[in-house]
Amino acid sequence: MPATTSAQAGPSLSRRHAAGAASARGLLFTVLGEFVLPGGGAAWTSAFIGTFGRLGVEEKAIRQALARTAADGWITAERHGRRTRWRLTPAGDRLLTEGTERIYAFASPQRGWDGRWLLVLARVTDNDRTARHLLRTRLSWAGLGSPAPGVWITTHTERSGEVEGVLRRAGLTDAQVFTAEHLGGGELPALVAQAWDLPAIERRYEAFAAEFASAAAADPLTRTIELVHAWRRFPALDPGLPAHLLPARWSGANAAELFAARHAAWSPDAVTEWTRLDSR
Repeated sequence: MPATTSAQAGPSLSRRHAAGAASARGLLFTVLGEFVLPGGGAAWTSAFIGTFGRLGVEEKAIRQALARTAADGWITAERHGRRTRWRLTPAGDRLLTEGTERIYAFASPQRGWDGRWLLVLARVTDNDRTARHLLRTRLSWAGLGSPAPGVWITTHTERSGEVEGVLRRAGLTDAQVFTAEHLGGGELPALVAQAWDLPAIERRYEAFAAEFASAAAADPLTRTIELVHAWRRFPALDPGLPAHLLPARWSGANAAELFAARHAAWSPDAVTEWTRLDSR
């Protein structure tokens, strides 16, 4: 679930997403992955409107988000008289399955690292914005950072196949992919600091922990959506480095435990409420 954060207890996400189709579309992918994918792959327009209304998103915005997502090939509309049921396409199913697997398996830091790095050399011309965007977003989602122009690194060597797929989709047939070991020269913490802004990621974790500190949920449906929507950004932000490459102050593991606890507490009632809205 590809992935797109602010601190404050309570339903602050609703206020941040009060208007605008772009924000509604981001929330839509969260709802599709959290409820539609595991619930049979389809849902009525009325379920989306009812749910998003509780999040402070206007009906016009969610209708536009549904139409745009369909135009991009992730969902398709099925007419049933005057009603519309939106169904995931095979491409949408694959996208969300991959995203949810990464989101729910994500926890920091990486364990059992063997000291090897995955190294990618991939330059994109300044005028090829599509390839640049694809490279940046998809390699970041795979946990890679860029310490220098045209250079990407990660400690997750097992993701070489995923990386090669990104390079193919970007049309970078001359890119090079290596596994490597650090033998000397500069200190690894300096390299890590060039590739990732770890203090900024730590601030995001602190904001997440503050926003979901309370276990109370007056509306489990909206709180679950807010929780998952906030958490789904972290696999694209946090490279999942080994503990000894992280700052002494690092809240990633605690945030992952908090996410799991809140999701386990709120999700059952959220699914029940979503099912009720979709059965009208």
